[in-house]
Amino acid sequence: MKDLTQGSIAGHLISLAVPTAAGMLFQTLYYFVDLYFVAALGDAAVAGVSAAGNVMFIVMALTQVLGVGTMALISHAVGRKDQQDANLIFNQSLLIAALGGLLVLLAGYLITDVYLSSVAADEETIAHGRDYLYWFLPGMALQFALVAMSSALRGTGIVKPTMVVQALTVLLNTALAPILIAGWGTGYAMGVAGAGLASSIAIAIGVVVLTIYFARLEKYVSFHPEQWQPRVAVWKRMLTIGLPAGGEFALMFFYTAITYWAIRDFGAAAQAGFGIGSRIMQGIFLPAMAIAFVVAPVAGQNFGAKQMARVRETFRVAATQCVGVMLVVMVLCQWQPEVLVAFFTEEPEVIRVGALFLHLISWNFVMSGLIFTCSGLFQALGNTVPALVSSVTRLVVYALPLVWLTSRPGYQLEQVWYLSIAASAVQAVISVTLLRKQMRLQLGSPATQPA
Repeated sequence: MKDLTQGSIAGHLISLAVPTAAGMLFQTLYYFVDLYFVAALGDAAVAGVSAAGNVMFIVMALTQVLGVGTMALISHAVGRKDQQDANLIFNQSLLIAALGGLLVLLAGYLITDVYLSSVAADEETIAHGRDYLYWFLPGMALQFALVAMSSALRGTGIVKPTMVVQALTVLLNTALAPILIAGWGTGYAMGVAGAGLASSIAIAIGVVVLTIYFARLEKYVSFHPEQWQPRVAVWKRMLTIGLPAGGEFALMFFYTAITYWAIRDFGAAAQAGFGIGSRIMQGIFLPAMAIAFVVAPVAGQNFGAKQMARVRETFRVAATQCVGVMLVVMVLCQWQPEVLVAFFTEEPEVIRVGALFLHLISWNFVMSGLIFTCSGLFQALGNTVPALVSSVTRLVVYALPLVWLTSRPGYQLEQVWYLSIAASAVQAVISVTLLRKQMRLQLGSPATQPA
């Protein structure tokens, strides 16, 4: 356990954000590795894997419910020095993880064809998406166990073990991807199905390694089988915080799905370009996301310890850091986005679409940094409903005009990205406004002006 209620706020944020960013980078490399080898199979394969991979947002939404509830309550318990409650929360999260994994497996295999048929550009894209998703679903189910354990560690101020496990799983995935996708050394190429299987195997090994770490090395929170009986009161505490946070990620699924639907008439190349551009954007967001990610345990421990001035200082420092990082990556995407996209494909139309997406959507980046930071503070305060409200507003501001736009003759692809920029601006304003109100209510005195 690391006490975050003492010492430099900026120092805590950086010391936690660096290994967190490394771990998130390794996690993102899953998709980059798969994308690199899948790109050689053609536009339909890339579009299929990208569309199928969007289901990960639903899984992330469910794991976010678990992870945010676990992290927030454990960080509060650590702040008030209540180890018994921290252990109870952790062990109940393991039970929820097992149930969540089973739910994902059953639902995933039932809805795959319905989902892909609604968003994919053609039958070939649907077939590739199905092959990928069927083999990746076991890995998605195992994400619940990883999230439960890593969130418990994050709540106690420990992030390095999770980073090491994520690095290990990416190395395994990198080694397995060419073997299973392209048939290197075996002569049996599974295609996109191999990409899903490689990820599932790597995640399974990651779960085993992190379980061994908890069994042998972790002392503050640990496995207690006698606490594996369902505790409705504990579940209610976790879900109160976690459900709205999970709703945010569910909305990201719908946001991305409606984008695929809106651009499908432009063909598989357009969907592939958007898919590659989105993955690149996720990758370059990592430093800012890492800062926002560790805001929650830092501010959460201080909130549990009733050190309200340190909670406000956490927001101010984190917002400044996030905005600075986002300005840098915005310049990168304004400069030569074609170079970033060309690393994954040689198709001129795919490169054009992906580069246009990055060039325009990068105007969102600073606003996204503020949104990420606000989300972390809402988690720390134990009230994630305002973050969900801002996300719902963004989806409405984006989706309704987009549906109207697609009914107009001659609409252009870039108009979709302009709508996205406007929606993010609205969300940023709402997030900051709601956070200022929440800080006044829960911290007992006026909040400082956001950075």
